[in-house]
Amino acid sequence: MMAGNAQSGHAKGLAAEKQAAVYLKLKGYSILQMRYKTPQGEVDIVARRGRLIVFVEVKLRAALDAAAEAIHPQNQHRVRQAAALYLAAHPEYTDFDARFDALLMAPRRLPRHIENAF
Repeated sequence: MMAGNAQSGHAKGLAAEKQAAVYLKLKGYSILQMRYKTPQGEVDIVARRGRLIVFVEVKLRAALDAAAEAIHPQNQHRVRQAAALYLAAHPEYTDFDARFDALLMAPRRLPRHIENAF
């Protein structure tokens, strides 16, 4: 059991993903799925706006620049792999446009939403 207000990195990450989903909803996106896990990788948030499916990688760090640096090529590859499996499992989105976004978060900062991040 953790003492005081200490939160594990995992718990902070889950909280950041929930905050990111609220932020995206406020921007007009519908959240289709949170934490879509596959053997090849995971997508933090799958969202839709109109005929656009967006695969969102959420990164929480002490600073927004550090969050951006945490989205490295190996991480991008895993998200792309999971996104391909999501689309294969959801043929209703076959003719939708797809995009990979990043939502960067840091304490006491507004989120930074980067469209077409990778």
